[in-house]
Amino acid sequence: MTIDLQLDSRVLIQGVDNPLALAAIGRMQTYGTKIVGVVSAGKGGQQLGDLPVFDLVAQAQSVLGPIETSLIFVPAYQVLDAALEAIAAGIPQSIVIARGVPPLDMIRLLRQARITNTLILGSGSAGIIIPDRLLLGIYQPQLFSPGRVAIISRNQSLTAEIASELNQANLGQSIVIHIGSDPLVGSSCRLWLEWLQSDPLTESIVLVGDICWDSEAATAAYLLSQQGKPVVAYLAGIHASTPHPLTDAAIVLSHTLSKPIYHSDTIQQRLETYKRAKIPVAKKIGQIPHLIKKLVGRV
Repeated sequence: MTIDLQLDSRVLIQGVDNPLALAAIGRMQTYGTKIVGVVSAGKGGQQLGDLPVFDLVAQAQSVLGPIETSLIFVPAYQVLDAALEAIAAGIPQSIVIARGVPPLDMIRLLRQARITNTLILGSGSAGIIIPDRLLLGIYQPQLFSPGRVAIISRNQSLTAEIASELNQANLGQSIVIHIGSDPLVGSSCRLWLEWLQSDPLTESIVLVGDICWDSEAATAAYLLSQQGKPVVAYLAGIHASTPHPLTDAAIVLSHTLSKPIYHSDTIQQRLETYKRAKIPVAKKIGQIPHLIKKLVGRV
């Protein structure tokens, strides 16, 4: 997967049959995002405000021209078809907003994305925001302010809370990326960490993980092998008596009922890896601004 974020990206919306999509479209348009059209099967030929509606992605592209990004709002069980349609049309990146996409569907989607070098963000992603410059997704833009700290997150609600703490400490955000809350997601923390190393707007990085996802081990191992921009980590669930993913209620419930075998030494091993990589792990969200300032020499 290759990251190619453009501030003037032409954006297509797939699925508008829920209030979340309609509200997000309004916010993005107000923010200046170049939404060029909407795909909603059976509603082709209609208008959604000033946006034309098409039945198929290929029809939209033939009329509108090149499209760089697709935002997928369709229900979880329709995500695979919608995303494969976007890939077939040559759209280089898709953000999957829907949560709870069936795992086998995600496996099929990610296999095709790998073959076609398509960037997939999500599923269960709130999207991307570059404060005052670009909004792709469902974030509330008033919660973020421009700055030099990037946030890569697995947890939407914690992301907003961390941004608030950074704002109060006069540390704004260069970019905020929610890679998704579902167990299987497309682009990884590692991919975005690599991309941020060459981002001129980013001075330091806050990594918001979840101790229960296996990807946290890979992220920690990557950081151990690299010497890049300063990183502060916050791992949700690290102090829970019975660790479980801190995402939406459905995932928490299914994880709890499945009674997973979980070893406490796994948590300690990951913390030790961060320690060896000299990555401070904040015990509380309120500690993050101080740790960032310390790393960049502002304390």
